[in-house]
Amino acid sequence: MEYALELLKILGRVVTILPLALFATLFMGKRSIGELPVFDFLVILTLGSVVGADIADPEVNHIYTAIAIVAIALLQKLVATWKINNRKIGRLLTFEPTMVIYQGQFLVKEMKKIQYPIDTILQMLRAQQIFNVKDVEIAIVEANGYLSIKLYPEKEAARVEHILTQQRSSAKGIDVPVVIDGTIYEHVLSSRKLNTTWLYQELERKNIFDVKDVFYAAVNDLNELHVSIRNTHNPQNLPPILH
Repeated sequence: MEYALELLKILGRVVTILPLALFATLFMGKRSIGELPVFDFLVILTLGSVVGADIADPEVNHIYTAIAIVAIALLQKLVATWKINNRKIGRLLTFEPTMVIYQGQFLVKEMKKIQYPIDTILQMLRAQQIFNVKDVEIAIVEANGYLSIKLYPEKEAARVEHILTQQRSSAKGIDVPVVIDGTIYEHVLSSRKLNTTWLYQELERKNIFDVKDVFYAAVNDLNELHVSIRNTHNPQNLPPILH
């Protein structure tokens, strides 16, 4: 009998607490469940812990859980208002956006700051149907970890006016990496019927005489080599990125 009462208590809490949690989440706003900046992530994490503890443990005072949910929602709303009205507070509570690619070149120093390896950046590019790094004018890791990308104008998706005025250039295929972080992938070169001699010659044409200076290099279907060198300093003309 006691077990049945405890079970009914848990079911009753599910019925009452989930609508309250839903209302609190909607009250906090779309941003809290969509973009999930760091503070909002902590709020959602805390909200989930409070709700989970209330549902799983019948000994937890139910009214205290309801008060905690309301307090969390009000705190998040207050902080969100502060962030809108005071940029300094906003900067303290969120990560800065970080540029990781500029004019087809990886910004190694910036990638190290946010601990994003090249494999992660390449995966995020492919997720947006971008296979050629040289087509990227600017790529920025936002505060929520999303990669925002601006392609060169000639590489952007065709609009109606483009189709009416001119034919698009022929595709050059997908870039395949042949050098990553100073390491040559000879099997990739062989798959394109190329070799290290060809690679060194192409690098010398770009005034690169040590493959260790190459952070990323890739070839397309026309065997055109795109190289991103290991820059320890950011370009002087790097545009500022702010919130």
